[in-house]
Amino acid sequence: METLTPLDELVKALRCLPGVGPKAAQRMAFHLLQYDRAGASRLGAALQEAVQKVRHCERCNTFTEETLCALCQSPRRDASQLCVVESPADSLMVEQSHAYQGLYFVLMGRLSPLDGIGPKEIHLERLLKRASDGVVREVIVATNFTNEGEATAHYVAQLLHARGLKVTRLARGVPVGGELEYVDSGTLAQALRERRLVAD
Repeated sequence: METLTPLDELVKALRCLPGVGPKAAQRMAFHLLQYDRAGASRLGAALQEAVQKVRHCERCNTFTEETLCALCQSPRRDASQLCVVESPADSLMVEQSHAYQGLYFVLMGRLSPLDGIGPKEIHLERLLKRASDGVVREVIVATNFTNEGEATAHYVAQLLHARGLKVTRLARGVPVGGELEYVDSGTLAQALRERRLVAD
């Protein structure tokens, strides 16, 4: 069995990033080693520190270094509204729209049975507990408008309706097949303002 060199290990490690294939990983590795060794050291140290210190917020499931993230701790947020998103990047996009003042629950994924991602993997039990706390009056389902995102929205809405909660969905200002991370803040603000009820 051939032993990998440190360069091979670096290229292999870089391939774990989304959209990075063998050639791109190789180019990144060569660039870091040839032109920016100090940057490579900073990157390694930052990754090491993040892996050690960053965890999930106990209330909304996003990334944080504390038990509760800054938004969950803020008394200025409207605790009666809960926006359900697929990823921390999606909640950041909603925040940048400046059209929403409620709280979040981050699924950290979406239902995708073919990929082995079911209700447990996207923390639906935690979401149901959070949404049923007696404070939440409206759950805004802001999953992406992809097939998996729509299936997740439908499933989540059914579970929440069964508990008597008001469930709304982002309006179609977000393009079908689009992902929140790539939508401009004006379009997202309009979609939040025009959200609609999800039928039983």
